[in-house]
Amino acid sequence: MIQESAISSVAPPTLLFIDDEANILSSLKRLFRPHGYRILTADSGAAGLAAMDEEQGKVDVVVSDMRMPGMSGAEVLEQIRLKWPDAVRILLTGYADVSSTIAAINRGEIYRYISKPWNDEEILLTVRDSLERKLLKAEKQRLEALTARQNEELKGLNDELKELNASLEDKVRARTEELRLAMEQLSVAHEKLKKGFFTSIQVFANLMEMREKSLTGHSRRVADLSRNLAKKLGLPAAEIQDIVVASLLHDIAKIGLPDRLLSKPFTTLTIEERAEFIKHPAKGAAALMALEQLANAARLIRAHHERFDGLGYPAGLKDQEIPSGARILAVANDYDALQSGVLLPKALNADGALKMITEGRGKRYDPQVVDAFIDLMGKTPKAESYGPEVTVPATKLESGMVLTRDLVSRDGMLLLARDYVLDDSLIGQIRNFEESDGHPVTLYVRPEKLGEKRPPSSA
Repeated sequence: MIQESAISSVAPPTLLFIDDEANILSSLKRLFRPHGYRILTADSGAAGLAAMDEEQGKVDVVVSDMRMPGMSGAEVLEQIRLKWPDAVRILLTGYADVSSTIAAINRGEIYRYISKPWNDEEILLTVRDSLERKLLKAEKQRLEALTARQNEELKGLNDELKELNASLEDKVRARTEELRLAMEQLSVAHEKLKKGFFTSIQVFANLMEMREKSLTGHSRRVADLSRNLAKKLGLPAAEIQDIVVASLLHDIAKIGLPDRLLSKPFTTLTIEERAEFIKHPAKGAAALMALEQLANAARLIRAHHERFDGLGYPAGLKDQEIPSGARILAVANDYDALQSGVLLPKALNADGALKMITEGRGKRYDPQVVDAFIDLMGKTPKAESYGPEVTVPATKLESGMVLTRDLVSRDGMLLLARDYVLDDSLIGQIRNFEESDGHPVTLYVRPEKLGEKRPPSSA
């Protein structure tokens, strides 16, 4: 007897559950149906094999009970392995028969076995992890097939293709090792969450980093810094856990942004580009809010670009309206981004980044968080030193002038960083900004640059 649950038109993964107990099959369907899977059930080993035949083997995961009349789970999974080896096989065992379980593993080459009664979260994460591994295996097979075709068609480039293939394999192994180490660190820090749950979070976090090399390691560094800062502020363990998860996933929505927005520092974006860019916190939160375990983290992701003075986005929250975790994440995120060249055209060193964070105390950042952050860093930033400078209105700017101070808008947004050399394109953008803002813009520049050029015209 085979039953099929209602599914969407997006062709979700197909799961087949085999058990001779109707109540077990009903429980499994109730557990997995809300997660969007296509679900098939069979009440015996023979019915399960018939279901596989009917589906022409297009079943992603088979979960079978061990002890069933007529044909055991070990026998069913062994036959499925022989005929449909791509189907991931998982064994449910309700008795402590070690020898039978070992035999099932050897004969059916099962991916995992789960004891009855099962833990709902564990079995959900096990199935999700098995699907992710199957996808990775399929992608590896696709790449290997592509390489083989290229070798056949371009025999003259055989050596080069072999070297490329070896390089790709090394990168896959290195990336896999990095994910494994990151998963272990997360498992130690968060004992309440299952191993598979954090593996998924780390995979999501790495999706954006794989898009843009300048972001490599950013999420992990922000997570480590946020964790230490939250501990120093004495937050409870549950809140620290949400902050770390939010730190790992805070840039997840950037995967949907075009390359032209990711390849430029934030302060060099045009007004139109910024309007598109600043939507990512709300989009990232919306994408995660449906997952109950990530609801609190999603709230922090949405608010991590809010400002303490109320001039941030997307909601203009201020002061204590901003969740405490988001105020911590804002400091940790900007500190790392300032050093990686994501915010400013010129990447800052650690002292420069700390100075920028301190200057934002009470404006962009929560004063209490900044004070704890400075104490955590174990040092204070050097005092500002502007050196000789003169003021020049936007109408008299000339190419080659060098800023001695940061150019900041009236609402506290950093437009250009100190030491930036102006060119005709930037000057045009500054004048356009002045016209759209409706207020005059005055810049501080080095006086010697004025002497090297003719006096600015009064036009």
